[in-house]
Amino acid sequence: MKVLEKKITYQEFREMAFDDSDDAWYELINGELVRKQSPTLDHQLVSSEIEFQLMAFAKKTNTGKVLHAPMDVVLDDNNAYHPDIFFIKKERYFLFDEKEKVVIGAPDLVIEILSKSTAADDKGSKKDNYELHGVREYWLVDPIRKSIEVYGLVNERFKLIAYLEENGVLISSVLEGFEMEIEQVFSEAKIG
Repeated sequence: MKVLEKKITYQEFREMAFDDSDDAWYELINGELVRKQSPTLDHQLVSSEIEFQLMAFAKKTNTGKVLHAPMDVVLDDNNAYHPDIFFIKKERYFLFDEKEKVVIGAPDLVIEILSKSTAADDKGSKKDNYELHGVREYWLVDPIRKSIEVYGLVNERFKLIAYLEENGVLISSVLEGFEMEIEQVFSEAKIG
């Protein structure tokens, strides 16, 4: 949901004051302030299972850091997103802006969990901007279809390198040695 009619910069976005009672998240997409709804239970369960597996991999291999929303990932002056989950390799820790406490630049891996309110942006503007700024791998996770689309950056363009629905093994081209059972991700994302 677009909030302002006027396009703004990231600096203007950072300087905005939000009402303390407003518990929404905001992203800057192509200069437009976009309000994000709170995630659903399905979204959070799927997200936490994927993040758990990625964190176990990162800890075991000492190859990078796994982070999650809400955390500003500033791609350029008009685009600052809160990816659901993202990974930054150790050799690219220069992306962490210690002063501003944000990430400046494209993570190696970005994962967005689709919902009714975010799917159009996740598959459209955000995907295009992640590609443009050099995110090396992009996953679109659909909790309803129990599917994951994996896009890899090939010749500076996203190419669908895997589509997994309900079962199969996701193998990351960016995180060497990382494999994830899709069936486990969605079966663990249940209460009880």
